[in-house]
Amino acid sequence: MARVDHAVTRGTFSLDGQTFDVDNNVWVVGDDTECVVIDAPHDADAILRVVGGRKVKAILATHAHDDHVRVAPDLARATGAPVLLHPADRVVWDLTHPDVAPDGDLADGQVIEVAGITLHVLHTPGHAPGACCFHSPELGAVFTGDTLFHGGPGATGRSFSDYDTIVRSIATRLLTLPKDTVVHTGHGEDTTIGTEAPHLPEWLSQDV
Repeated sequence: MARVDHAVTRGTFSLDGQTFDVDNNVWVVGDDTECVVIDAPHDADAILRVVGGRKVKAILATHAHDDHVRVAPDLARATGAPVLLHPADRVVWDLTHPDVAPDGDLADGQVIEVAGITLHVLHTPGHAPGACCFHSPELGAVFTGDTLFHGGPGATGRSFSDYDTIVRSIATRLLTLPKDTVVHTGHGEDTTIGTEAPHLPEWLSQDV
């Protein structure tokens, strides 16, 4: 039976000449025999401990900021799994891995099957141009990376980001999901679609 396993890794995020300490969520979705890994931040060994002896079908990148893909090539080598990234985020990926390409593309509407359940790819640009979320109707969950957090949209104050775009992505792609959908974020605690949806008017009115 499919389940969601979780780890938190600690490291840094660097962009636009600044570096910050961050804790990142890593989500592993699967059963006792196979799984997918959502994001590969700072520590491949920590992720492998969550994977255990399972076959990793894919490493899914919510986006290509360095704190989400830094160990993706190492994890791919260790597991034999392909790293999948939306092509619009290749410009961001190349900042961290200029000599190593992702193994394949993510596309809006793509369906990834693992452990008898499905993950539906939602292209949600704004925090990054190729940002994607992964919705599992069977699990009643969506994995949002840095697009939607407990408390609102992800940050848009840096290169390759745009506030109006992220709010539009959240409004049209995420807040249309069932209200009881659990939101597993890239940093921090879980929330639900129903918890965040009432705040959309506030986000729309912000002058950013």
